Amino acid sequence: MSADLLAALCLVLLIEGLLLFVAPEAWKRAIAELSAQPAARLRGIGGGMVVVGLVALYLVRGG
Repeated sequence: MSADLLAALCLVLLIEGLLLFVAPEAWKRAIAELSAQPAARLRGIGGGMVVVGLVALYLVRGG
């Protein structure tokens, strides 16, 4: 695994952990709201996030 990928995964863990540490009740409410959504909507949101992330990564890496 490349060092960049590991660094990115570490940043994801840091951000997720920070959200849980700072605002656990808000995190629990958000998870409850997400659980109530249909799978198709969540899949669409996830796909959109993947596309936005790939475009942002392309731009950041000098595309």
